[in-house]
Amino acid sequence: MKKVLFALSLPFFLQTASAQDISYYTPGSDEGIVYFLPKTALEVNVIATKVTYQPGDFCQYANRYMKINNITSTSETYWEIKHIEVHSIGIPDSANAYRMKLKDKSNISNIELTKEGLIKAINTQSPKEEAPKEYALEKPAIHENARKYMTEDILMAGSTAKMAELTAKEIYNIRESKNLILRGQADTMPKDGASLKLIIDNLDKQERALTELFTGKKDREDKLFSFRVIPDGEMKDHVVFRFSRSLGILSAQDLSGEPVYLTLKSTLNQPAPSEEDAKKKEKLKGAIYNIPGKGMVSINYNGKEFFKGELPVTQFGNTEVLVDGLFDKKLNTRVVFNPQTGGIIKIDKD
Repeated sequence: MKKVLFALSLPFFLQTASAQDISYYTPGSDEGIVYFLPKTALEVNVIATKVTYQPGDFCQYANRYMKINNITSTSETYWEIKHIEVHSIGIPDSANAYRMKLKDKSNISNIELTKEGLIKAINTQSPKEEAPKEYALEKPAIHENARKYMTEDILMAGSTAKMAELTAKEIYNIRESKNLILRGQADTMPKDGASLKLIIDNLDKQERALTELFTGKKDREDKLFSFRVIPDGEMKDHVVFRFSRSLGILSAQDLSGEPVYLTLKSTLNQPAPSEEDAKKKEKLKGAIYNIPGKGMVSINYNGKEFFKGELPVTQFGNTEVLVDGLFDKKLNTRVVFNPQTGGIIKIDKD
C-alpha cells in the first residue's frame, strides 16, 4: 500500500506497462496502478461587497450650497451580494477506484494521473489545464485630503457654514475653469494633449476631494467566498450559505443571516444500462471511464435569481468500459480524459 500512496502524491504518475487488467480497488492491495474516476462537486463562488460610508464635514449643507439631496450625516457599513458563479469540479470518487494490473498482451506504455489520483491520459500527455479563473475585485478608492485644496479664505472662515459656502464657490470655480479649457477659451491654454490631460486630471482630483466634504466618502471593497456542494442527486432549495446585510456572508449553519438556496435538476436522462453492459462492466475488460450527465443549477436569494446554468454532473451519468482491443499490441492507441468529469476528450490510434 505504501507504493500506491507514494504514486498518488505526485503531480502525475507515469508507469511503464506491457498490458492492463482492470479491477475494483480493494484497500490493502499494493499491486498495480490505482486510479479514481471523479465525481462532481459544485463550487459556488460569491463576490460580496462591503460598503462603508463616512459623512463629510459639510454634509448638512449639501442641499443648500450644492443642491445635492438625500445626504445622511450618519456613518454606516453594510454588505451587498455582487455576483455568484457556479462551476463543476472533479473530486476523487472513492466508490469508483480501480486498480490496473500489468500483463503482457496489450500496448499501454504510460498512464498519467493528477496529484489526487484522477486519470488524465493513457499512452500520451494530457493538455495543460487552464488556470483557475481570477476575479477582478473592487478595492477602496484613494481619497485625497480636501484641506490641501482649500483656499486661505476657506481655512480662515469663522464658522462651518461659511467654510461650506466658500468651498462650494471653489468647486464651481473649478468646474468653470475646466469648461473654459475644454472649450479652448481659457486665457492660458495647454500646449499639447498630454498637458491638457494633466491639467484636467488635476482639476478633477480637486473637485472630487472638495465635493466629498458635502457628499461624504463611500468605499466599496469586494471579497471572494467559495463554497462546495457535493450532490448525491437532484437538490431542491439546498442552503449553500447565508447572507446578512450587516454581517455579510455567513455559513449555512449561522442563523444570523437569510438562506441562499441552490437547486439542481438533471437535464440529460441517461439510458438504463443493458444486461450486456452490466456483464461487460462486471468483467472490467478495459479502462473504465465516465459518461457524465448534465444538470441545471440555479442560485436564489430573497426571490432573486443570481445564477442559472447547465453544468456537467457525473452523478447524473454512468460509467463505461474502453474495449480491451483498443490496446492490442498492433495498435498505438492514445486516450485523453477530462479529469473534471472522467469523460473521454479524445482517442487517437495508428
